[in-house]
Amino acid sequence: MKVGAYVSPKCVAMKEREMPVPAFGEALIKVSYAGICGTDMMIYHGLHPRAEAPLVLGHEFSGVVIDIDGDQHVQKGDQVVIEPLIHCGVCSACQQGQFQVCQKLRYIGIDQDGGFAEYVTIPIHRLRLLPASVTEKEGAMIEPLAVAVHTVRRSKLKVGDTVVILGAGPIGLLIGLIARQAGAGRIVISDVSSMRLEIAQKMGFEVIDARHTDVTHVIKKYTDGVGADVVFEVAGIQATADQMIECIKYQGEIVVVSVYKKAPTIQLSAMHFREISLTTTRCYTPSDFTKAIELLEQQKIQIDELVSHILPLEEIQTGFDLMENPDQALKILFKL
Repeated sequence: MKVGAYVSPKCVAMKEREMPVPAFGEALIKVSYAGICGTDMMIYHGLHPRAEAPLVLGHEFSGVVIDIDGDQHVQKGDQVVIEPLIHCGVCSACQQGQFQVCQKLRYIGIDQDGGFAEYVTIPIHRLRLLPASVTEKEGAMIEPLAVAVHTVRRSKLKVGDTVVILGAGPIGLLIGLIARQAGAGRIVISDVSSMRLEIAQKMGFEVIDARHTDVTHVIKKYTDGVGADVVFEVAGIQATADQMIECIKYQGEIVVVSVYKKAPTIQLSAMHFREISLTTTRCYTPSDFTKAIELLEQQKIQIDELVSHILPLEEIQTGFDLMENPDQALKILFKL
């Protein structure tokens, strides 16, 4: 079978491997669609602290159950999405049901081989049934959508609030969609990519081109000098670390979603004097994942605009090359 492997920093390639056989408690999945994530890009650049080559990448994917061994809530032929978190189940966080902050949290596609493959074996309890109304293509977007659900749920967003999202990548745009569902009154998204801002505008968001415009000035203008109620930081660079503090109102909330590759400098004193709250967020809970599926099933969220490319696995290097330029790509899916 074909797999898409991380070989070394800045090198991915299609390889041939033997088809895996499910052990007890596992299912064999024929992968349908798999997406490139920002974490995959971190691995690609050799910056992830745990992922080691050779590794079959991919933790955002959907597929069909081909074979299964053990107790089951799914059957052969079922269309499924993979919930890729693997938690220990015994640490304090897990005992409280907060699996997303498990002390030993691991990921399919990061700590073990993932979904950039024609076939993959997955623990049965990591499989979620796709409703009939949700396509396999949409299924590959459920994992990042769950991240957005968790992010907005972690915030104190209230109906009518003005929301600023710094970064118009897939997660930033998905947060915008969920914030809209949660009742945000005004949603403004900034970025430096004209392509991504154009997509954000098509999705009904107000946009700021941070290359040519002072983001803070615009937000202050929109809010009569007060600032936004909630700022979601989703770009992970020093510029947005500065903007998130400059754009927020007194007693507002900053939600940091990014995993910074380089630690930013944060002006805590500027937060202190305005009693600004800082919230962080990591992946999602099982209920967030369930809600992401429900939103797609109920057609409350439209995500087609986010998929910029669908490529065959043979073009894995092309996909990663495209992802290096935000003006060329948004979400790239491989069709297997």
